[in-house]
Amino acid sequence: MTIRRIVPDIQVGSEQDMTTNRDFYGLLGLEEVMNQGWVMTLASPSNPTAQISFLTEERTAPVVPDLSVEVEDVDAVYAQVMASGAEVLRELRDEEWGVRRFFVRDPNGRVVNVLGHRGP
Repeated sequence: MTIRRIVPDIQVGSEQDMTTNRDFYGLLGLEEVMNQGWVMTLASPSNPTAQISFLTEERTAPVVPDLSVEVEDVDAVYAQVMASGAEVLRELRDEEWGVRRFFVRDPNGRVVNVLGHRGP
């Protein structure tokens, strides 16, 4: 299994909080690479897999995740997770912004968003 990136997801109270965080993390060299109003991702221009995301809410799932893990084959990982008996909080499905993902709870109670990017 190939992991492409791991991104901490931080829930914030408002879009203004996202702007404040963008400005702060900009001081550390991160730049905005995606913003859908309710979710914004910042990344390092020299290492684009070094990222952090801020969410005001989760629009297509029951909870805001604590962590996102992008994998090469999300369907295979989903099958492994289902076979393990782990608590799946959101079934595997395609999102309109080009990812396929599911949510699972880790042994510490954290919510992990497991995703893969769909082809063009």
